[in-house]
Amino acid sequence: MHRTARCQTSCPSGWDLRSRRTALGLIFVVALGSLPAAAEVFASKQEALAAAFPTADRVEHRSEVLDDSQAEQIEQSAHSALESRLVTLYTAWKGERVEGYAFIDIHTVRTQPEAFLVVLSPEGQVRSVRMLAFYEPPEYRPPNRWLKQFRALSVEWLQPDRTASAEIHGIAGSTLSARAVTSGVRRSLAFYELLVGSSRSGVVVSESTSQNVVGGGGR
Repeated sequence: MHRTARCQTSCPSGWDLRSRRTALGLIFVVALGSLPAAAEVFASKQEALAAAFPTADRVEHRSEVLDDSQAEQIEQSAHSALESRLVTLYTAWKGERVEGYAFIDIHTVRTQPEAFLVVLSPEGQVRSVRMLAFYEPPEYRPPNRWLKQFRALSVEWLQPDRTASAEIHGIAGSTLSARAVTSGVRRSLAFYELLVGSSRSGVVVSESTSQNVVGGGGR
């Protein structure tokens, strides 16, 4: 397998330039107090990671830049186009034991962005999907009870004979929102399979600097 390119310190933590613009837009409107009327911000990255891994003593992150082959592999597995080839994997630790993994997915639903955290067990099963911010009208936001459908899904869900619609019920009147979250969860599972599952199988991916993102460390 091709190696992923190492992300230097000048790389954004988890987003390329296009995705970073969306993220910076979220930051600026929050700082200026000029949120759109429908916008809701539920948690910061640090808050969400702390809630997702309450027993962890640290959460580290590393960023990987996917090459052409890896990007194609992700898109085929997830049945979803990538907006960025820069992927950030968050790993929660307690001592020397891995507590779990997480990915943050940021994308535009209709005309406004949403961001959510996908939390995975060490074995790659979905533990939770946590909405971080939603800028579309609130009636289009997926409810928490709907997000619970993703629990316990794993990379097996990405097999060609298993379709997303067969596993996940839609949301009446919010088709695009449901589709966007479903695609994001599938991308996260595909990222796990590439960055974590392949390492467990002896396939080497490039090293990158890990950084503590709990208690104010990290970005």
